[in-house]
Amino acid sequence: MVTNPTTLAGALAPVLEEPTRHPRQAPPLWRQLQAVATVLVAVRAGKSWATAQNDIEPALRTGVQALSFAVLRNLGCAQGVRDLLVKRPPPPVADALLCSVLALALSESAHSQPTKDGTNSDGVANGATDDVRYDAHTLVNQAVEAAKRNPATHAQAGFLNACLRRFLREKDALLSAALQNPQARWNHPAWWVARLQKDHPTRWQVALQANSLQAPLTLRINTSKTTLDSYQQALKAMNLVATKVGKHGLQLAHSHFVPSLPGYAEGWFSVQDAAAQLAAPLLLQGFAERAKQTEAFRVLDACAAPGGKTAHLLEFAATHQLAVQVTALDIDAARCTRIYENLQRLRLQAQVLVADAANPGAWWDGSGFDAILLDAPCTASGIVRRHPDVRWLRRETDIAQLAAQQKRLLDKLWPLLSSGGQMLYCTCSVFLAEGQNQVQAFLAHNTDATLQPSPGHLLPQNKSEQGAMLDNDLGGHDGFYYALLQKK
Repeated sequence: MVTNPTTLAGALAPVLEEPTRHPRQAPPLWRQLQAVATVLVAVRAGKSWATAQNDIEPALRTGVQALSFAVLRNLGCAQGVRDLLVKRPPPPVADALLCSVLALALSESAHSQPTKDGTNSDGVANGATDDVRYDAHTLVNQAVEAAKRNPATHAQAGFLNACLRRFLREKDALLSAALQNPQARWNHPAWWVARLQKDHPTRWQVALQANSLQAPLTLRINTSKTTLDSYQQALKAMNLVATKVGKHGLQLAHSHFVPSLPGYAEGWFSVQDAAAQLAAPLLLQGFAERAKQTEAFRVLDACAAPGGKTAHLLEFAATHQLAVQVTALDIDAARCTRIYENLQRLRLQAQVLVADAANPGAWWDGSGFDAILLDAPCTASGIVRRHPDVRWLRRETDIAQLAAQQKRLLDKLWPLLSSGGQMLYCTCSVFLAEGQNQVQAFLAHNTDATLQPSPGHLLPQNKSEQGAMLDNDLGGHDGFYYALLQKK
């Protein structure tokens, strides 16, 4: 907990993800497989992929990212097949190498014809569109080479070779047997599948299907500096195809190195998922009608890092000639630096505080806020398309723990909202406990709060569907929950 908040001047919007850079000559596959196994060991030990990849030598990172993402998207099925091949898993590094190669070999199944229930013709949830496909025999040969060249797996090289050769001979039978397990069939932990079935009985398959596919590169265009049409034409001049999504977004048909896109240094765009782009308009749309009032609206972004939504609030205000004073909080000083850097690129200004939003006594000046954005910490279960490690890092018990944290933030921040003000509560979660159920409980205990028209739960998807926001075609997007609350 931070008791003496630090103020950082400046502000701007972030590059929230970094698509694959321009390709270089790839290192030998066996070296990449060694690194992928190292990453998988770390993820199984509770480290995020982003943290684990820091230990990979730079020359390997691009290839290892693509390979490890494909592995994580097919890990459930790979582990199901592994359990049929061995009586007990080998030591951790050897098992990670075995499961990685099985996942990559099985990823070819993800490109077969989808069936009505959202799986492919082999029954596996469609996935692995990172375009990482190798001939199965090549994978096996390189895996054995990787095992032989690593002291931690040298003794298991023959064992791995025998397992993988058997897999090549009996693939269809092994896959059919493995897919009797929901974790193998959907490439998610069994508790996750069961929870989605309970929370979203008619759409759980859509969410699982979407999670197994690579997310598109989506840009939020800064309409205070350019227009969607103009920027779409600028991309077209570079032979880059982009489709409009929502009111401020463009989705690229293929990923691209972000800093090389036109207007990056000038702040013409930010990288932000289409569902995340709903936050700023939802919170500020009602204030746009009062844009000519003399005093600026006070806006709080309570859990702001890395700053994408903070920047969008400022861009939306500039486009609609709305005077705002934005305060952006985050409890982590390093993440606050990220907010500052992102705002600086976009040439935007906000007050950035290193502070605990749940402890207003340490940072609040006593003046009410007209609008509060609470993008609360959550399981991140809606952004698995971009972070395929999340499904394997989370435990079912995390949901209740995070829901308690969300409740505390709601209870502590609601008194900071002025009468007539609005709070937008959102999470990038698909679980009702972190969305609909959380807000219903809050409304039951706060009679001065009313729920305004809101999207509610948006499940991840990879095709346009008629959803909660009928006037906004979001294309492919992550899972989110939105509830707009007004103080009477």
